[in-house]
Amino acid sequence: MQSDSLGFPLETTIVFVVVAVAALLTDIFAHRSHKPIGLKSASLWTLFWIAVSLSFAAFLYVHHGKEVASLFLTGYALEQVLSIDNLFVIMAIFAWFKVPDGYRHRILYWGVIGAIVFRGIFVVIGTSLLALGPWVEMVFAVVILWTAILMMRAGNDDEENDDYSDHIANRLVRRFFPVFPKLVGPHFLVSSEQVEAELAKPENQGFSFTVKKGVRYATPLLLCIAVVEISDLMFAFDSVPAVIAVSREPLIVYSAMMFAVLGLRTMYFVLEALRKYLVHLEKSVIFLLFFVAAKLALNSSNHLWHHGIEISALTSLYVVLGVLALGIIASFLFPGKKEAA
Repeated sequence: MQSDSLGFPLETTIVFVVVAVAALLTDIFAHRSHKPIGLKSASLWTLFWIAVSLSFAAFLYVHHGKEVASLFLTGYALEQVLSIDNLFVIMAIFAWFKVPDGYRHRILYWGVIGAIVFRGIFVVIGTSLLALGPWVEMVFAVVILWTAILMMRAGNDDEENDDYSDHIANRLVRRFFPVFPKLVGPHFLVSSEQVEAELAKPENQGFSFTVKKGVRYATPLLLCIAVVEISDLMFAFDSVPAVIAVSREPLIVYSAMMFAVLGLRTMYFVLEALRKYLVHLEKSVIFLLFFVAAKLALNSSNHLWHHGIEISALTSLYVVLGVLALGIIASFLFPGKKEAA
């Protein structure tokens, strides 16, 4: 069977691309309206995306064996768990910008598109850097370890108190567009005529704003999506090396991240509804970052000094799933102060 440059048969790459594009188009078509997504609908869609991912894992198992399927599932589960912290940050961003529920999935859609593109770029860069030598893995391990330490130190901070008015993304948008500080439906950019029509509405009669003819204005939704994209970009600096720790194969790494990212839009609404209950889930994320850093350090030191100690793909999968399950169970058994509040 003909193989491509990624080390997999061309058939596997084609199947991945077809399934991924079909899944993305399905998501676009199913959530094209601006109605809020309820917990039941979000839960069913989340289960659907998990089923799609497991189906691709089954395909890998049949065509490439247990080891490859385990690597994919480990990367997929790890990306899902690490994304939880990013989704909590996005919740804080939405709260600060006061984004209505019906518009949140529209911003998340563009966030998912950005995540797919930037993760593809980072996967290519990251897997290419590994060719430079085992010391690169040690650098990745230090980056992930430092991230875990920062998260542990910031564990008691209230993200909703963050001020995004001086965020780099906010400043960048304002350099190119003047900002109309009110929502104008689902629009990211509005013309001067649309702003004038908005100001003419009875509820805006007391609002003072000078309109310049022929100018396009950014709305708070554009500022919000810019902050979300930059926040996700920074998150990718941690998550991509973490998934690369599972496998050096670009197709496994990217497909695991791709399928995990596709389900994040509906998972957001599930986590938003259950956030006050999942009080110990962030501890699971921190533990897994320490675990991934240790795995990378062991792999790197084994290449350098041949001590023979490595963590297998199947062991990694069990650790990721087990830590996630423990975080969820502990949250319901020991709800703590957050739920009580």
